[in-house]
Parts: sequence; structure tokens; C-alpha cells
Amino acid sequence: MTETLPMLAVLGGTGPEGFGLAVRWAAAGYDVTLGSRVAERAAEKAAELAAMGNGWRVQGTDNLAAAARAEIVALTVPYLAHHSTLTAVRAALQGKILIDVTVPLVPPKVSRVQLPAGKSAGEEAQALLGDGVRVVSAFQNISASHLVDLKHVIDCDVLVCGDDADAREAIVRLAVAAGMVAWHAGPLANAVAVESLTPVLISLNRRYKVPNSGIRITGIPRGD
Repeated sequence: MTETLPMLAVLGGTGPEGFGLAVRWAAAGYDVTLGSRVAERAAEKAAELAAMGNGWRVQGTDNLAAAARAEIVALTVPYLAHHSTLTAVRAALQGKILIDVTVPLVPPKVSRVQLPAGKSAGEEAQALLGDGVRVVSAFQNISASHLVDLKHVIDCDVLVCGDDADAREAIVRLAVAAGMVAWHAGPLANAVAVESLTPVLISLNRRYKVPNSGIRITGIPRGD
């Protein structure tokens, strides 16, 4: 019996991280909708994405329409747009899984951990959206340039945090489908640690003059 794949949306899908995730999921056979504040911009990027593959199921529209269409929604906007974007799509997300990829970076000091008032972006999303949305925090530490290059083997693990175990497992499966190794990393409260790794990695990139450092979990048998 053929598995029915969930329909996906990537809000902020015209940006590097969102577009990179969309590339990986479209290549894996998922129906992906790119969302943007400007529907025309999303449609342009969706056409660019569709041209990369053979028969990839992609489209682009505004964030609200994208969220309404999908079963699992990824939020990949900058932290400054986090609250406003979630507020705009709150009703459309009810009953669904939201993957919060946001990192609370505060330019220009993006190599410094700066915790938001709600402890983490993921926890802020859950508080704003309510219990009707299962928020999962993941994919913050994966390089956008690695995502968009399908020939690149991603040598960075994905830590998946969320209060609902089934929702976490759904996102672990999405990570695996995109060619990554993913781990259940506990409740959403743990997202504060995962999000904080991004400015640490930025610091490492600068200090050791590398483009895209990452993390790997050791001591657990790997399926890859």
C-alpha cells in the first residue's frame, strides 16, 4: 500500500532556509506550497523550484493561503517577523503541526545567544497559537546552502523538540526524507538549547573561517 504523504507549506519559503527545505521535500515527493507576504514573489520562487526537478509538485502563494492548504507547516521567517506572521495565520494553523525553524537572532550581534522573553521562539509560537496547534522546533542548525544542493550529503544532525511525541515523529520522518539524521530531543522547553546553538555555530564559522559548521550526536547507534 502506497503511503499518502502530508501536504507541506513553507512560510517564508522565498528565503534561503525555507527554499532549501522546500527543495529537499519536493525532491522527496512531497506536495509543497511556498508562502510569502507577497503571493507573486512566492509564485516566482515556486516556478524556479519546479524547474529544478521532474514533476515536482510545488506552488506559491501568500502565507495565509499556504498555511490553509497544508497539513504540516514550516515557519522559516526571521525572528523580527515571527510574531506578526504567526498572528496572521493563527486560525489556519489550528489542528495542524507547525515546524518552527526560527532562531531569535538580534542583528548585528548574531553570534551571541540572546534569549527572547518567551525563552525560545518555539515556546513563543506555542503560547501564541494555543493548544490547537502542535508546535515542533527543528532544522535551526542546517545550512541553507547545503539544503539547496541535492548532491551534498548533509553532515549535521537535526534535533527535534516538541511536547507531542507523534508530532515530533512526523518531523523526524520529514528530516529523514530530506536526507538528514534526526533525533527526538525532548519537550518544546528544550528548544531554547537548540535555537541557541545557531549563534554558537556562527561564532565557530567566523573563528575557524569555515562556511557552514554543524553538530552531530555521538554515543547513539546511527541508522545511516
